[in-house]
Amino acid sequence: MANQKSSHAEPAQDAAKNGKSAKGAKTGRAAQAEPGKIQQLREFFDQSVAEMKKVTFPTRKETVATGIAVLVMVVFMSLFLGLVDFGLSKAIGAILS
Repeated sequence: MANQKSSHAEPAQDAAKNGKSAKGAKTGRAAQAEPGKIQQLREFFDQSVAEMKKVTFPTRKETVATGIAVLVMVVFMSLFLGLVDFGLSKAIGAILS
């Protein structure tokens, strides 16, 4: 198995086989979009659409329930932190006076 060649050669090795340097392989085509890049972009969007079809969104009932839970926690934490702040400011005021 160690003698088998890998089917995925490095880009520098591919360029060396073709008689080109790895950096010089793309010269002269800077203004044009490569067909491979367009194909990759198309494949990305196709995969994105396929993944979006797998998404399950919460029902209205679940959304309302979680929204209410968040609001309750915000009110609770606001009151708690307000009381702690008030208590600490009174304690520091008493210490400094």
